[in-house]
Amino acid sequence: MRKLEVPPKRARCGTPSPPREHGTALAEPAGAEPEDDADPQSWSPERLCTFLSHHGFSNPALLSRFRENKIRGSQLPHLNESLLEELGVRSLEDRQKMMDCIRELNQNHDNAMKIFNDPIHGHIDLHPLLIRIIDTPQFQRLRYIKQLGGSYYVFPGASHNRFEHSLGVGYLAGCLVRALQEKQPELHITERDMLCVQIAGLCHDLGHGPFSHMFDGRFIPLARPELNWKHEIASVQMFDHLINANGIESIMKKYGLIPEEDICFIKEQIAGPLDSTVENSSWPYKGRPEEKNFLYEIVANKRNGIDVDKWDYFARDCHHLGIQNNFDYQRFIKFARVCEVDEKKHICTRDKEVGNLYDMFHTRNSLHRRAYQHKVGNIIETMITDAFLKADPYIQIEGAEGKKYKLSTAIDDMEAYTKLTDNIFLEILHSSDPRLAEAREILHKVECRKLYKFVGETQPTGGEKIRMEECDQLPKGVAASKPQSIALKVELKAEDFIVDVIDMDYGMKEKNPIDNVRFYCKSNRRKAVMITKDQVSQLLPEKFAEQLIRVYCKKTDKESLDAARKYFVQWCINKNFTKPQDGDVVAPTLTPMKASWNSQCGGQRPDCNREGCKARGALFKEN
Repeated sequence: MRKLEVPPKRARCGTPSPPREHGTALAEPAGAEPEDDADPQSWSPERLCTFLSHHGFSNPALLSRFRENKIRGSQLPHLNESLLEELGVRSLEDRQKMMDCIRELNQNHDNAMKIFNDPIHGHIDLHPLLIRIIDTPQFQRLRYIKQLGGSYYVFPGASHNRFEHSLGVGYLAGCLVRALQEKQPELHITERDMLCVQIAGLCHDLGHGPFSHMFDGRFIPLARPELNWKHEIASVQMFDHLINANGIESIMKKYGLIPEEDICFIKEQIAGPLDSTVENSSWPYKGRPEEKNFLYEIVANKRNGIDVDKWDYFARDCHHLGIQNNFDYQRFIKFARVCEVDEKKHICTRDKEVGNLYDMFHTRNSLHRRAYQHKVGNIIETMITDAFLKADPYIQIEGAEGKKYKLSTAIDDMEAYTKLTDNIFLEILHSSDPRLAEAREILHKVECRKLYKFVGETQPTGGEKIRMEECDQLPKGVAASKPQSIALKVELKAEDFIVDVIDMDYGMKEKNPIDNVRFYCKSNRRKAVMITKDQVSQLLPEKFAEQLIRVYCKKTDKESLDAARKYFVQWCINKNFTKPQDGDVVAPTLTPMKASWNSQCGGQRPDCNREGCKARGALFKEN
């Protein structure tokens, strides 16, 4: 007997297998099978035969054909009268009866699905296991954490939260993994794999603190400098807490997952290898074998940074910021394939997409420059950080077993951390505790827009950059750069200055991330090739990272600001930094002191024949 070919389920982008919540709602006679919470889409052939037997289809020959053809629950939506006849359901009445049974099962199953109307991706449906995770206090906490932190104080539309971003990443993770499964069945991507990838996308940001990256990028490094802590670490810890506190492990089993393997796999997708002792081994992951290496490139791609997390925040942030998004993730998904590279399987795309990927990273850099690292947004986050540091010793957050934690130590206990959101801002602002007076005053200034003032921006020249350990001493350097040739009405101190050092790149520091992307050609979809930058365009960046240095002044009166700008220009001269854009306006007597800062070339270019330039260069030539 020939094996019956039942077509695989075709789903819309990212649509998971049609789920249901608790049991089959079909009316069952006395003595029927016990209620089973498992997703019908994950039923094995044997489980499907048991279901059919309990619903009046007990013919051994018929059930044997279902087993021989390995008809699974995931194929139920595709069974029609023609296929049922091939399977041995000869009677028209029996075929219609079975179709009604399957239709009723699917209908009850669909009714349990959760549909979200997302402003970015439209109507998306999520598996009931994802819904059970979403409907927990640990996940709902993300409703109260702004996606863009202090940027909301600059861009009035940027009010979206980590909650909706996480839903979007879970959805897009399903988009990509299901597209790969349908295009390349030889990859043996299972329903378990797909569900785990979606859960990882959903839970990848569970560990964010108040005001998102302000907490792990500014507050924790200052409050606990000895700690190498990132929000990905907290995401893994919060995921464990979510599972244990809500009994999710037993629900995972009902949906066909194996917690011992799959929880590890989910956490590895979020934070990378969990065992630091095996990081340098040929295969440091334990959740999936090496032949499924490509699954680790979907949610958080450590190889080149092309992942569904970026795709969602590009689209979502641009929508709320009012900035055009030029990257089309749906096109990438259409062309995505898994190819073998150096004996490992990696996600690749068509050669003609290389220009679009450079545009993608340019979009990322533009978002950082225009929004994420906005000079006003950054200083607001700096002020909020200052307030949190002053409030830290006096904050009491109850954790496990009634133990109390501070703002900076709540990350040590996930029960306490669950209670820590952006709401802490208002708690401090509206507190009457005299110990919080200093913190309250800073937050009041933020509310009333009495912000620290921007003084100027510069960059290091040459190949040297400011190291992280040097940042604490930078305000002292600015304060020590008082111009000697100018009489100033105000003398400023180190505590009057804030120096913000920002590293801008394409996601992999000085490296070109496209060097770690492989492509395939139309003529051979199996062979992966590398495309160098020179093969793409001569107009692409020569460098992929730079450092910005911004200086702010806490004093906001006119005399102090005027003095601060001259201190800053003198500091740039002393440090051989680039000329501030407004240097000639704020310090016209200082900028001529540096030859390379002259409005003309200063006679430094070898092809310059202008006598004025050469004379100016000689006049201001530095020793």
